Amino acid sequence: MPARSPNVPSSPFAVSLPDEPATLLSNLAPAQFMRRYWQKKPLLIRQAIPGIQAPLARDELFELADSEDAESHLITHFRKSWAMEHGPFAPDELPSVKKRDWTLLVQGVNLHDDRARALLDRFRFIPDARLDDLTISYATDGGVARTSIHTTSSFYKFAANGAGGLARSAISR
Repeated sequence: MPARSPNVPSSPFAVSLPDEPATLLSNLAPAQFMRRYWQKKPLLIRQAIPGIQAPLARDELFELADSEDAESHLITHFRKSWAMEHGPFAPDELPSVKKRDWTLLVQGVNLHDDRARALLDRFRFIPDARLDDLTISYATDGGVARTSIHTTSSFYKFAANGAGGLARSAISR
């Protein structure tokens, strides 16, 4: 078996050490990222997680949205107005996947699924006091879908979009 480089994680969800460059951060070491960018300026990293897929399939996300243990929200658009409802949502309460302009968000997915927890663990270089949860959304045309790592600061989040072959991670504020 070939030896692997010490700077390359052994799996797509492996955690980098603070002083090792991380693909997730465009080959910045987490310590460098925290010094240069965290709470200072936005950073867009294209292909941070190549081929990213949401940890849960659509039907699994819908099932979790029906649980009393998960925090979920349904955002709909009708007649130039957006509305938000709080879950849980039974499957028959969600709009048809063929209907436009709606988004289902499920927060804290990492508390319910090991695959989601593994994805969140890639961001453990952020202090635990600042790292909140993994939120996954499903959207039809006209809605917004992404997997987001939320931090306790409302100005900062990591967003990874995986639909249609697009994969990116962004830090926004």
